[in-house]
Amino acid sequence: MPVHLQVLEQANRIALQNKDRSFGAEEVVRALPHLNPSTVRTHVVSRCCTNAPRNHTHKWDYFRRVSRGRYQVLPPYRQTPAAQSSPRAVQRVARRGDDVARRSDPGFRRDTIHAVVRKDEAVYVAECLEVAVVTQGGTLDEVVQNLQHAVTLHLEGEDLAALGVAEHPRLQLTCDLPLAP
Repeated sequence: MPVHLQVLEQANRIALQNKDRSFGAEEVVRALPHLNPSTVRTHVVSRCCTNAPRNHTHKWDYFRRVSRGRYQVLPPYRQTPAAQSSPRAVQRVARRGDDVARRSDPGFRRDTIHAVVRKDEAVYVAECLEVAVVTQGGTLDEVVQNLQHAVTLHLEGEDLAALGVAEHPRLQLTCDLPLAP
């Protein structure tokens, strides 16, 4: 299951236990010990938060920050206690155009990690969509090389099966560049 869906699932479980239906990033980190803590924190405070600064190419609008270090799951993604008992409830709630049925299969392993490359002032910036990796380079060749290295380091020592990633994933890049005037 992709990281963003695992984070959403745990955030819902934690929020159901609190009167104000809020949760903290560290609570989600503790609930997902098999994932890189930095990846989980990035997803809670930035990639999945609607009122976080727009510093990621791709975001999921699952949470909103309600106070310092506290977040709430937005109504379209909230689960009821009955839905928590359904193993596929999170995938149904979080359908965002993904092939959810295939990715919710416990045996599924993603063989491709997607990244978007964009020109940002004087450098090229590459950001992965499935894992929390961002890097830059002065040329397209340099950013690709840096991205390969950064993803390799990020996945090193991780439980790839828990991340839903194949043993030797490929890297697929999309280049988002403005047309010349």
